Amino acid sequence: MKPSGEWGIALLPFKHNPIRINVMWKLIIINVAVIGIAIWLAGVSVKDYACLLFSNYPSVSPEDSIAFTQTMQAFLIKASLLAVVIAGVFHFYFVKKLLLPLKKLSDATRQLAQGEMPEPLSVQIRDEIGQLTEDFNHLSLRLRQVDELRKKMLSDIAHELRTPLTNINGYLEALSTGIIQGSKEMYESLHEESIRITRLVEQLHQLNVWQAKKISNEQEKKVLPIHKVIESCIDHFALQFKDRGISLQYDTESARVFGDEDGLIQVLYNLLTNVLQYDQGGWVTIEGKLNDAHTDYQIIVTNIGQPIPDEQTSLIFERFYRLDSSRSRDTGGSGLGLSLVKEIVEQQGGKTGLHSEGNEHSFWFTVPLQ
Repeated sequence: MKPSGEWGIALLPFKHNPIRINVMWKLIIINVAVIGIAIWLAGVSVKDYACLLFSNYPSVSPEDSIAFTQTMQAFLIKASLLAVVIAGVFHFYFVKKLLLPLKKLSDATRQLAQGEMPEPLSVQIRDEIGQLTEDFNHLSLRLRQVDELRKKMLSDIAHELRTPLTNINGYLEALSTGIIQGSKEMYESLHEESIRITRLVEQLHQLNVWQAKKISNEQEKKVLPIHKVIESCIDHFALQFKDRGISLQYDTESARVFGDEDGLIQVLYNLLTNVLQYDQGGWVTIEGKLNDAHTDYQIIVTNIGQPIPDEQTSLIFERFYRLDSSRSRDTGGSGLGLSLVKEIVEQQGGKTGLHSEGNEHSFWFTVPLQ
């Protein structure tokens, strides 16, 4: 028969729950023993003192003194036993109440170890156990988010690869069976699909490379003139902006930052590539300035683009996120460019963000100063 109640499990055979039984009963036995010794010593002291006072009275005979001592001895034993029993009951109740959150935490941890996602645990008392429970809830939530992102990433990768591979396989099969004849337009279409797959694989590779550099990245950082890095990237994109009819203005303060030069170039490259791909206003501004505390250098890229709903601005830097719900490759990229920006900037010790007002978007990131 299964025991009922929250603490029924503590009464199961030792092999089912050895740690919990050990902890609970050891606490009870040790503390009751300490309480019993304290009560006995206090009682003996009071008894001996009372007997001494009684025996010193002139009218008390030796027989009366012996009888009084025996009476006090019996009373001391009964009172001590009663006090220990009452203290043990109260102690059992409080120990059980103390260990109940640990029991729930243990059960939730076991669920987590088995691959299940437990529900958040309630925090009733703001003590060390309450803080531990809050930390566990945060860990559980983070693992749940990571698991969801992992599943979404696998689904998105499969989706991104399925369409171009299906197109390539369909064309190649038709060509091999003679259903259609090859043409320049067809080969260009196959080449475009191949380029899309290559671009996606390359971006995934870059993302994995930067994630792998988390440990060694500190050794690769150095002091950089950030204004010169920005100007170098602008020079690289100047011709492309001119060909697209996009006017470019920039204003950068001179400063020296501490970071990875290749990473910062990659960040600027991705942001400016986004401008080329999504710009709808025909202009872009790039601003580089020190923050008010002179601890970070902030770079802001502003242009007119597609509308971004407020509730989606926090998702714009997630992997494979794209505003285009139809996922058209003519209007949206792979959704990895901004996630790579976030990964690199955070490794530099900086932050990323987006501020939007209607169709005007300002993508910004910070880099620590020297």
